[in-house]
Amino acid sequence: MPYGDGRLDIVTDIDLTVEAGESVAIVGVSGSGKSTLLGLLAGLDLPSAGRIHLAGACLNDLDEDGRAALRARWVGFVFQNFQLLPSLTALENVMLPLELRGSERPRQRAQALLERVGLGHRLHHLPRHLSGGEQQRVALARAFVTEPALLFADEPTGNLDRRTGARVIDLLFELNQAHGTTLILVTHDEALARRCRRTVVLDGGRIVEERP
Repeated sequence: MPYGDGRLDIVTDIDLTVEAGESVAIVGVSGSGKSTLLGLLAGLDLPSAGRIHLAGACLNDLDEDGRAALRARWVGFVFQNFQLLPSLTALENVMLPLELRGSERPRQRAQALLERVGLGHRLHHLPRHLSGGEQQRVALARAFVTEPALLFADEPTGNLDRRTGARVIDLLFELNQAHGTTLILVTHDEALARRCRRTVVLDGGRIVEERP
């Protein structure tokens, strides 16, 4: 990307293929390019060189609306800071992606998934009235309610204490297995990375190691 009078290469020479149904952890120290790589893989950013393919489409060939439409059809997201809409209840937050897609029975489907993640009694609470762990469970329900083929998770337990984070991760892998979703997970937690089928290690914006 442009930087002053020259260029700043955040990730370089990345060659990565993720198969359908695979779970991949991307690890590395702060500043190694993990979140940048995730943004590129999801089409939130475009590379200055190289090509990225998602669900059979080349992201480089799509405009912003085209990439957004592709994400809406295939992709779910879970973020460190939850990204819930503060003016919507838990139920409304989970219903929203279904309503945007014109899906049938959005309320029933959203409620069923919130009950599955243990929040059936918190349906009508706003995010500010939920604990961090509860907000992340709402975020998980929202991510999985559309049954995405691919889920991106960026430090999903970064704002949670260890015990709450462990519960959220158990739930993430439970839902992931139940839906057969491909999972790409950015984390600094090696124990969490080991739960994935494959780990990709970044250093200085380059892949320096891949391990099963």
